[in-house]
Amino acid sequence: MEVGVLGGGAGGMMAALFAARAGAHVALLEQNEKLGKKLFITGKGRCNLTNAAKGQDFLAGIVRNPRFLYSALHFFSNEQLCALMEGEAGVPLKVERGGRVFPASDKSSDVLKGLERLLGHSYVRVSLRTRVLALEPLAQGGFLVTTNLGQKRFDRIVLATGGLSYPSTGSDGSGFALARTLGHRIEPLLPSLAPIETVEEWPKGLSGLTLKNVTLTAKRGKKKLFSELGEMLFTHFGISGPLVLSLSAKITGEPLEDIGLQLDLKPGLTQEQLLARLDRDIAQAPKKQLQSLLHGLEPKALSPILALQAGVAEETPCYQLNDRQKQALAQAVKGLPLRPKALRPVEEAIITRGGVSVKEVDPHTMESKLVKGLYFAGEMLDVDAVTGGYNLQIAFSTGALAGHSAAGGEEALG
Repeated sequence: MEVGVLGGGAGGMMAALFAARAGAHVALLEQNEKLGKKLFITGKGRCNLTNAAKGQDFLAGIVRNPRFLYSALHFFSNEQLCALMEGEAGVPLKVERGGRVFPASDKSSDVLKGLERLLGHSYVRVSLRTRVLALEPLAQGGFLVTTNLGQKRFDRIVLATGGLSYPSTGSDGSGFALARTLGHRIEPLLPSLAPIETVEEWPKGLSGLTLKNVTLTAKRGKKKLFSELGEMLFTHFGISGPLVLSLSAKITGEPLEDIGLQLDLKPGLTQEQLLARLDRDIAQAPKKQLQSLLHGLEPKALSPILALQAGVAEETPCYQLNDRQKQALAQAVKGLPLRPKALRPVEEAIITRGGVSVKEVDPHTMESKLVKGLYFAGEMLDVDAVTGGYNLQIAFSTGALAGHSAAGGEEALG
């Protein structure tokens, strides 16, 4: 059995490994000069390769088509991935806040070296700088792959060329074009895990300011779409950071003009507790100005924003503040409003929302329902999740299942 894996990212490498371990002769074709170029930059270069959440808690992190992934995650779970990396690839791991799993060395290069060792031990033939130009099913069965280096014939194909995000890493959308030529429907390709541009201009003046342990909430009318505690930052166009990226996964493709955001700068205090603290601070130094009072609560750069939101001049002496003004200040701290204008372009997103319709893929094997012998893995598929290692696990799991299935067909799963 000759299996061709197109794309050398997380999904493609795992597909190649599992196909080889199931007995196939495997060629891994990658257009870049090295494997795992996008994997190398994930987690700010530390490689957040999975999340330690179990069962339903893990599935809760998947935003798009979680049910489709049941079989893949069962076939190759996050626990199995960790066992493979530590036990066979020789890469010690550690678990950090939120269940995020990283290499103990904090070096994504160690993960890549470990995966490359596994591929080598399984005799996977890696062909770098190999760009796929066409993919053609043959009448007698199998496929003809045309590349910049010539033509190759394979019995089965795993398509794992990634999405549209970070095109400099090779995720240029070429795989979607190949899937289209074979009759597959591609769901709209949108940015997910992307920074957000705001209607308000004031975040631009705070560019570079990071806020930790704040709660960001998104609502459409009275319906809560998102609410999480974490870290975010202001940018020259609006807001970004882990909280914002996870929020974007919930609202991409939605009409943003209907969505309102609220930023709770003191989630550890109720509004009543915050008011009591304001009263105590004022009693201790009644003659100081409001801006000094606010400096004791939040980063200095936020003071004018909070004062403006509360409708109180920064220079106001604290002893002059009445109950209504103090109430307005507490409301500003507990619910600073923002309006999303747009998500940043898909090229700046961490992942791509959309892709090959999961209705046209067998979830038990990752095989196309339209083209026998064609399998999909990773970001090619219309599945995605929040930040924290979930998306890489999706790539590893779908890749493992696709490769295993391609090597032996459905019987391999029996």
